[in-house]
Amino acid sequence: MLIDLTEGWSVRAAGGDAVPAEVAGRALPAAVPGCVHTDLMAAGLIPDPYAGTNEERLHWIGRTDWTYTTAFDAGPAAGADRVDLVCEGLDTVARVLLNGTEVGRTRNQHRRHRFDLRPVLRPGANEVEIAFSAPYPYAEGVRAEVGERPGAYAAPYQFIRKTACDFGWDWGPALVTSGIWRPVAVHAWSTARLAAARPEVTVEPGARGPEGVVRVHVAVERAGAGAGGGLVAAVEVAGVRAEAVLAPGQDEAVVEARVPGCDLWWPRGHGGQPLYDLAVTLAEAGTPGAAALDSRTMRIGFRTVSLDTAPDEHGSAFVVRVNDRPVQVRGANWIPDDCFANRVTPQRYRTRIEQGAAANVNLLRVWGGGRYESADFYGVCDELGVLVWQDFLFACAAYPEEEPLAGEVAAEARDAVDRLAPHPSLVLWNGNNECLEGYEDWGWQEPLAGRTWGADFYHRVLPAIVSELDPTRPYIPGSPHSPGRARANDPDHGTTHIWDVWNRLDYTAYRAHRPRFAAEFGFQGPATHATLRSVLEEADMRAESPAMLHHQRAEDGHGKLLRAYTAHFGPVPPGQSHDDWHYLTQLNQARAVALGVEHLRSLWPRCAGTVVWQLNDCWPVISWSAVDGQGRRKPMWYTLRRAYRERLLTVQPEDPGRTGAAGAGGGLVVAAVNDTGEPWEGECAVVRRGLDGRVLAEVVLELRVPARGAVRLAVPEEVAVPGAPEAELLTAEAGGDRVWWFYARDHEIAYPAPKFTASAAPRGADLEVTVTADVLLRDLALFADRLDPGAEADDMLVTLLPGESHTFTVAGGAGLDTAAAVRAPVLRCVNDALAAGGAGGAGGAGGAAAG
Repeated sequence: MLIDLTEGWSVRAAGGDAVPAEVAGRALPAAVPGCVHTDLMAAGLIPDPYAGTNEERLHWIGRTDWTYTTAFDAGPAAGADRVDLVCEGLDTVARVLLNGTEVGRTRNQHRRHRFDLRPVLRPGANEVEIAFSAPYPYAEGVRAEVGERPGAYAAPYQFIRKTACDFGWDWGPALVTSGIWRPVAVHAWSTARLAAARPEVTVEPGARGPEGVVRVHVAVERAGAGAGGGLVAAVEVAGVRAEAVLAPGQDEAVVEARVPGCDLWWPRGHGGQPLYDLAVTLAEAGTPGAAALDSRTMRIGFRTVSLDTAPDEHGSAFVVRVNDRPVQVRGANWIPDDCFANRVTPQRYRTRIEQGAAANVNLLRVWGGGRYESADFYGVCDELGVLVWQDFLFACAAYPEEEPLAGEVAAEARDAVDRLAPHPSLVLWNGNNECLEGYEDWGWQEPLAGRTWGADFYHRVLPAIVSELDPTRPYIPGSPHSPGRARANDPDHGTTHIWDVWNRLDYTAYRAHRPRFAAEFGFQGPATHATLRSVLEEADMRAESPAMLHHQRAEDGHGKLLRAYTAHFGPVPPGQSHDDWHYLTQLNQARAVALGVEHLRSLWPRCAGTVVWQLNDCWPVISWSAVDGQGRRKPMWYTLRRAYRERLLTVQPEDPGRTGAAGAGGGLVVAAVNDTGEPWEGECAVVRRGLDGRVLAEVVLELRVPARGAVRLAVPEEVAVPGAPEAELLTAEAGGDRVWWFYARDHEIAYPAPKFTASAAPRGADLEVTVTADVLLRDLALFADRLDPGAEADDMLVTLLPGESHTFTVAGGAGLDTAAAVRAPVLRCVNDALAAGGAGGAGGAGGAAAG
């Protein structure tokens, strides 16, 4: 039986140098699962850490000891052979006590723990106490014991097995939590229980098609010396039952079930995602019909996965294969969706992953500075066919290999592999994020002076655990990683992280990269207006306000935004409005990511995947995300959706090194990428036009793109080369899809002043905003969140030729202000910020007519 212990907890500060008087000595109601920060907020004792600069006043929480207390009635559980306290997640260093007696200790947020309560259990009432030590002093103590290690940040995150980004990152605040972050319960059991039931799923050829093979590795724990009798472990899946007998004293077995003619599980875009219920039960042998001692249920999918790293004419490949089919990865990196894990509900997981899938993402990489996510995350990925690349939790630092960390790392890895193994979406284990590159290229070797830095974890401990517990999935030691090469990040081998662009170069420099697989690259842009406004006062809604800069964590982040701004839009005009800065920096992010993705996808199959940094955020911030910290889609999300569509049409310079960033004066190609199972055939009209829409030259190209293939078609010079770059553009159209090529940067283009008519009217429950262009309108955007924080448009950054119309739909927006919907700052385009004689966009949609 289970006694749920998620109710009735209290928490109190139990030691620390800077505990405020209003907190000291008070027992507060505590939510479980939860953390101290959210409990203090619920009690009204601290402000919202995300708002303004409040975070800076709350660092004392991570330097305070906290004690959680509750009580339960043992009731019938007291008669069981064993009574265990089962903790799914304790954050992080804790002593666990029952009735004042210590029953166990923890020092790893990422592990499950089970403590035997029987020796000190009382009939009736029992008190549970979990005393957490402050994370900062503990980590600093380990650092003093094992010696300093270099890392990307000064905080001691590599000295404690805790979510690294809790200590702050270049997109996240330093909010160092303590608490019972996953469920806790009392488990009373007798005779034996299932300690593990880990499925190993493969597919073999069969007479009736694919035959699914499930080998369930069962481990049992017996309740003492008197529980050594025979046991039966049974497995049921798809109407097939198999069992194995565990002889007296035997604690492990493998039960194999075969499912003839099974339906294969595929990544999205390649087929369906059939899932099968798998039940595992444990019973005493020789007692037919007796109740099960223990049982587990899970959902599995039948598929095979491999990683192709074979040498080829370009170097060596990095291709994910599912059911022996190469998958063009269209991915995004995943970070914790909130600084406080208890706020990421099952529905929030589903919403966020669905947002990724709606942007045509087919893989999420769970980044190594975060968490192993809950079963809800992986379950949604299973259902939607979103592949999961799972990092082990090491990021951007040299990690000591000595105790007390070595044993914790091995136990954590075994726990993670055992817990996540059933999920068909999980296709790759990765040893770390940027630790190999850090050792090789970030100047670590001299300060390390021969001390350990994690190499044994990545090259011996972790691969051995994966090989033992999860041999059907590939493992790589880190990313970036170039197997067989002297250094990581070799573009011809393995995975590449591309950060020179954001850090030093214009984003058109993405075209100089030709990796085999781009596992990280990205560009910053601010969160949506509504999200920033929710944490900033009106007076702080300007680029250089202290509160705005507090929500910019990248090194020289605003400087890099400014560099990109001036490169494309020219010098910042005196007195520029926040609205212009916000729109144009969001636009640069959207364009940068789209340019990078389209270029890299056009290299298929040489480049077999792109994983943009990043899908989501953990708080309201200026960052690389497509979806901001309150779940609103930034303009980047819309361009990512286009760049990741299954059939991609894109215009690319024939030779980026020769033609320059904009391609002026050089050759162009139309690249067509077909990530579907059917050939793509048709005509592609390529037209060079004046900004007024006049056709200056045109050609029709024949598209013949094989299934899962790509072609590059040269554009004839008379179409590719402009007569006046500042006054011309190029379009390519096929199958109802139009893409654009501008021969010059925005500040060099002679944009006409914006002139259009716009009307807004409800249609049923929705609001429709229709814009008809009298002149070229570039990157037209409807920022519906400025009308209502809950409103979003269905499209963004639409370019129109003179005479063309586009209708934006705001779902559920029928009651919104129709007059405001057709004016700036809600309705924007590049013209209103950059057109000659324009006023910087504050009045924005010059020439608009209200609906």
